[in-house]
Amino acid sequence: MSIEVISIIVLFASFFTLLMIKVPVAYSIGISTTISLLLNIDKLPGLTTIAQRMTTGIDSFALLAIPFFVLAGEIMKRGGIANRLINFAKSLVASLPGGLAYVNVLASMLFGAISGSAIAATSAIGSIMTDRMEEEGYPREFSASVNITSSTTGLLIPPSNILIVYALASGGTASVAALFIAGYLPGILLGVAIMSYIAFVAITRNFSKGSRVPLSLIWKYFRKAFFSLLLLVIVVGGIVAGIFTATEASAIAVLYAAVLALIYGDISTKDFPNILLTSAKTTAVVMFLICTSMAMSWLFSFEGIPELISNFLLEQFSNKIVIFLVINLVLLIIGTFMDMTPAVLIFTPIFLPVVVALGMHPVHFGIVLVLNLCIGLCTPPVGTILFVGSGIANVSVSQVVKPLLPFLLIMVIVLLLITYIPEISMYLPRLFDL
Repeated sequence: MSIEVISIIVLFASFFTLLMIKVPVAYSIGISTTISLLLNIDKLPGLTTIAQRMTTGIDSFALLAIPFFVLAGEIMKRGGIANRLINFAKSLVASLPGGLAYVNVLASMLFGAISGSAIAATSAIGSIMTDRMEEEGYPREFSASVNITSSTTGLLIPPSNILIVYALASGGTASVAALFIAGYLPGILLGVAIMSYIAFVAITRNFSKGSRVPLSLIWKYFRKAFFSLLLLVIVVGGIVAGIFTATEASAIAVLYAAVLALIYGDISTKDFPNILLTSAKTTAVVMFLICTSMAMSWLFSFEGIPELISNFLLEQFSNKIVIFLVINLVLLIIGTFMDMTPAVLIFTPIFLPVVVALGMHPVHFGIVLVLNLCIGLCTPPVGTILFVGSGIANVSVSQVVKPLLPFLLIMVIVLLLITYIPEISMYLPRLFDL
């Protein structure tokens, strides 16, 4: 057995072992990469290689957008924007059977898109909607399931930090602007699919509905939410029009959110030190994940793992439909135990050459990859959003799992549609010539 094969075995074995004993993902990635690298010490300069790859891994202008979008999301989370979006969504759909569940989905879509964070949407919307839904007779575990799954739409609808990470991992073959515009239709499709299942449940369980809201009141709530919604137009519209880059857009988003929150009066200048500290902590975690993941990704390339997997899949399966299905299954499994950021950075270089060889556009694959990992965020054992959503609703994970299963099935169906119907992702980028 060659040293390369032994190195690969050691890499994966040590990584999964560390995960099983609950070592944090970033440390698991860094330690397993270092151990594997030591086996190749005769061919490499030494352990300094790890430090070099971690440093160069985050040496990217595009990544500057992440701390700014994190900060913008934190400002929005505390700046009263969630309540304004919930009231606007409620005015639109609360009169329908199961109306508050629709409100939960729409508010999560809007807030998730504006903040760029699924966790922020889960905590901000869930903390408000769960109690309101319980007062109307909705089981808390059902409310949590709705909140958990609908919060993932914000990772597809721009601005999305994970799409920026994918643009980096794709080596420039997928631009941030194209990925941002490509995420709209899949994100909306996912939200509509979740609401379709809610409609079925609302009819079968005879959920309550609210009174019809007059147009004057809808207009009132729209005006209050207008400037929050305008952020999406400014950020995404400016990037697509070529007025500014994604990084510049993120800085504009911070300024806009801060001014808006101060005008609303929900936060004051005294709140900003704590907001900056929280954002810095979140950014540090994300950047450390990116550092270690980029080091592991480089080691994969050094060992030739992407080429081995690409050749294996193309030799074993002649039908691209089957290969896409296999890749989806692998990514779904990966998403259950690995955080989204390292998963994107590690597995994009492995699977992107395979799908491109079969005719899939890098932008299309980026949306497929992110949706796969969104499902993983809602499933144990890692399931970040699952645990956050359950905690916010004050119900155990075991209570949430059963009502969550149909929603996960809906997400998988949408995943297959997006995988095998490229135009869902590619129509808007082609329309805008991106």
